[in-house]
This record gives sequence, structure tokens and C-alpha cells, in this order.
Amino acid sequence: MDTERRIGILAFDGVKLLDVAGPSEVFQEANRFGAHYRLVMCSPDGRDVSTSTGLRISVDTTAAEAAHLDVAMVAGGDALPTHPIDPQLTAAAATLHRQARQTASICTGAFILAAAGLLDGRRATTHWKHAGTLARAYPAIRVEPDAIYVTDGPVLTCAGVTAGIDLSLALVERHHGPELAREVARSLVVFLQRPGGQSQFSPAMRAPVPRTAQLHELCATIAAQPVGDYSVAALAALVHLSPRHLTRMFRDELDTTPAKYVELIRLNTGKDLLDAGESVTAAAEHSGFGSSETLRRAFLHHFGVSPRAYRHRFHSALRE
Repeated sequence: MDTERRIGILAFDGVKLLDVAGPSEVFQEANRFGAHYRLVMCSPDGRDVSTSTGLRISVDTTAAEAAHLDVAMVAGGDALPTHPIDPQLTAAAATLHRQARQTASICTGAFILAAAGLLDGRRATTHWKHAGTLARAYPAIRVEPDAIYVTDGPVLTCAGVTAGIDLSLALVERHHGPELAREVARSLVVFLQRPGGQSQFSPAMRAPVPRTAQLHELCATIAAQPVGDYSVAALAALVHLSPRHLTRMFRDELDTTPAKYVELIRLNTGKDLLDAGESVTAAAEHSGFGSSETLRRAFLHHFGVSPRAYRHRFHSALRE
């Protein structure tokens, strides 16, 4: 473990503090267990930067002078998804990429890599709130909105702020093996591998909005009363259409099937009930799934965690 590994972190005015602090703590903690990481704080012009909290970060060098990095990490900021990205910042990321064996982005730092063309043709992720924006703005990127982090060749991207810790732990494991990474995770009191995807942290999944009044009324009925017989035949009878015609309307207007739409509404309802502290059994009953096992299968498929695990993490602590 004597080999030094240089980690360059690109920061800028308005950078998210935890995007910088989280990975920094992981690598410094790894040094306590025998690793040899050297952190190099960079900014486009080499000046110190002011973070999202107002705290200032001391910068070691410019991106151009960082040179010979094992990993170049590009942090994120709140303005990146909605404002033009400073060309100087994009150029700095491209420079670091050329000087590093691997390049990684934290949270909305993916927008900087995207603007530099470093994600074209690659799989990538970012914070769940901005994944759709990234996909629309950069169609050459295959965005994976549920992933905690994604590795595609020498480029890594990760989800919202604390996912930078997950990604950094994965790098430590790759460099030094699972035992050392596990010690770091234990010391920081975090998961070595976080269970489930980031969709479990997002609010209700957005249901598409129908264009026609007939389908709009039907969807409103499902949302208001998720418990019921919503087979294709039953749904078709409610609006006096043939099952084939109704299925075609769902496909043309909502890009889904009636069954998948009903499951989406029931998942959102079940998630809301679990957030409110309802038991898994009650959530299954009142959301229309009927049994806790059916709800469990749906949660595992869509969120990667069981409803019981989800409830344990997210229902209000005030109910304890």
C-alpha cells in the first residue's frame, strides 16, 4: 500500500460542500487504515472557492497544473442543471480528464462532464431530481436515473451528494480490496454498498398526464380509489370502450399499459402510506395490492428494497 494515489477534486464558487467533503473524508479515513491517498484541490484558475454554505475551501492548484492524477473528481453545484456552465469550468474538467486514469463526477457534476462531451455515448447518472434534465439536454448520454453510481470505462458518475461517499468507497475497494473499504465504511458509519437504488429517496414517481378527457377521468378514478378491480376489461367497461381500444389509448397517450399504470398509482399510494407510518399490511391493503407479498415484490422490482426496509428508513421519527 506504499504507492501514492493522487485524487484531484475540481471545485468552484457555489460548489456543494458535501460533494467535496464526503469523498475527502473517505480517502483520508482510508489513509488511517494503510492507504496512501493524496488529495489535490483544484479550481479552474487556482483561486480559493466559496462553497454552497458560504464556507471557503483552500485550493492547491489549477486544473492545468494538477497533472498525473489517478482519479479526477468533479463536484456539483445547485446551479448546474438550470444555468449555462462556465466554459472555463468545462475546460478545467476536460483538462483533468486528460491527466487522470479515471474521471468521476459527484451529483450534478455530471452536467459539467456532459458539457465537456465526456459522457457522450456512455451510461451515467446524477441526482434523481435532475436525471430527466440531463437526459433531455444531452441525448447522447444513456442516463440511469435509479443508479447510486455508474461506471462506464474510465468515467464514473454518481447520484445525489452523499452518493459521493458510496462512489469513493467503491474506488477504495477497487484500489485496496474489500477489507480496507469495509473498515472505512465502519469507521464512518455508512454502508459499504447502499441497498436499493436512489428512487427510494425520491418522492412519488410522476404519472404521465393523459390528453383526452375520457382517459383523464379514468386515471383520476384510479388515483382516487386505488383499491378495486382494474383489470383491462373492468377499466374498459368504466369508459365504455373495448379493451383493445383502451390499451391503444394508454400506449399512445401515456406510453404504458393499463396494468403498469395501475401499478404505478398503487406504488405511489403504498409509498405515501409507509411514509406516514402505516404498517406494510395496511399499506398493501389500502393501496390496492391486496397482500403484503404483492407489495413486497413490486417494491423490490421498482426500488430494490422491501417495503419493510423502506418504512424503517423513511417513516416519520416522530411516531417512535
